[in-house]
Amino acid sequence: MKPSLQVRLSQHLALTPQLQQSIRLLQLSTLELHQEIEQMLESNPFLDTEEDHAPMEFGLERVSAAADAGAEREKSKLSEREDGAATASDGGSDEPAGVDSAEFGSTERDDWENGTERDDFDGIRELPSSNSASASGDNDDFEPADGADNGPTLQDHLRRQLLGMRLSAEDAAAVMVLIESLDEDGYLADPLAEIAERLAAGMDLAEDDAEQRDELMDRLRIALKLLQSLEPTGVGASGLGDCLCLQLKELPKSPARDAAMKICRSHLELLARRDMKKLVSATGADEDTLREAQALIVACEPKPGRPFTRAEANIVVPDVIVIKSGRGFKATLNPDVMPKLRINDLYAQAIRGQRNGSASGLSARLQEARWFMKNILQRFDTILRVSQAIVERQKGFFTHGEIAMKPLVLREIADELGLHESTISRVTTAKYMATPHGTFELKYFFGSSLNTDAGGNASSTAVRALLKQLVGNEDPAKPLSDSQLSDMLGEQGITVARRTVAKYREALKIAPANLRKTL
Repeated sequence: MKPSLQVRLSQHLALTPQLQQSIRLLQLSTLELHQEIEQMLESNPFLDTEEDHAPMEFGLERVSAAADAGAEREKSKLSEREDGAATASDGGSDEPAGVDSAEFGSTERDDWENGTERDDFDGIRELPSSNSASASGDNDDFEPADGADNGPTLQDHLRRQLLGMRLSAEDAAAVMVLIESLDEDGYLADPLAEIAERLAAGMDLAEDDAEQRDELMDRLRIALKLLQSLEPTGVGASGLGDCLCLQLKELPKSPARDAAMKICRSHLELLARRDMKKLVSATGADEDTLREAQALIVACEPKPGRPFTRAEANIVVPDVIVIKSGRGFKATLNPDVMPKLRINDLYAQAIRGQRNGSASGLSARLQEARWFMKNILQRFDTILRVSQAIVERQKGFFTHGEIAMKPLVLREIADELGLHESTISRVTTAKYMATPHGTFELKYFFGSSLNTDAGGNASSTAVRALLKQLVGNEDPAKPLSDSQLSDMLGEQGITVARRTVAKYREALKIAPANLRKTL
């Protein structure tokens, strides 16, 4: 083969680092964006927050004034030290002579001057030091601020009750073992036999030592009875049926209570299926008694540990807020989620005018900070444009609720704004909008369309809302089946198959008709 030269003309898209960063920032959630910003603040010295910005003045006059001010401060500190030493020598203070709190940066002004004050990105300052806690006299009862609002756990609640019981050391230790074996619902996570095996292994009991193993098992059975006598009632149960029976035992004796205990021991599945005939045959009670028994069971707490569960903070902070504007609605960015970034003027001016090799590397970092700020501004601008387009398309939702939602696909917004569908998909993922009807993800406003008899289209979201309304108004004694719901939607001009109704019903977490029927 002979070597040859050829000229080819082709087009291709080159993703520059700036474009890649813009795409990545666009698909991040608010929490992920703040984490990205914190990492950039740590790695790039040219990027700063407005909260940390203090006006800096330059010039000989400014420097001279600052020096004079510093000398005055030094004189005042020296006089304070002398006064403090005199006071300490007179016995009027508990602090050693010559010790000034300003030396440790205990005041806000001194911390600012010494550069030891730190404001986090979200504006939350550091917790008070132990010195401030001791000064208020509450040092012994001081607790971290992050746990101040959290109540006691289920284990803490049970341990406090255990302290008031006069038990032997062995019984108290056995109850403590069972308390540590509870799950968050208040059930024993493992059977007593498995707990006994673990304890025997930890105590190095021989496998042929049956007497000590039996004694350990008996002690755990006693500890279980003691545990189940504590509040909340039902704690330490092995399962749902056992938990309900423990609570029903606390009620006065009655035919309904006896029937309820029989159901909880062996026939909870029949109760879940609303099978009245089999329940009558299995319990020997009449229908009226079974209805009373069902009421008693419903009044019980299936998860005794639920009141003590520390729910995780899943509060959604909206990126966009929709407000009433004249006769319509307007989308605005949430100022709480918008970072306040700036270029550090001191460092930027330090490299200005320099052309050596070291300055070129710093110039690249400065350009990186500027591109980062520009991409973040572009991210919020795109979110606002997409949100406003959604508000304009879904005016009925903001006025009348989800039942007035219109069908909408990503391509419609993309064509209107001149963006790609993938960009709209990134914008609407993990971004939230606060509306008069609640806070929703931007993807919530997009939905497929269903045909109507009038020739138009209905949004799947509106159909689900209508389906939920029909189920909410049904007769509990005669709940509507999926076929009946499909026919009722057809009467309103919406063509929906029975399978589609079942899919929407499951998405709304609505039970089938046989499980919605009351006894």
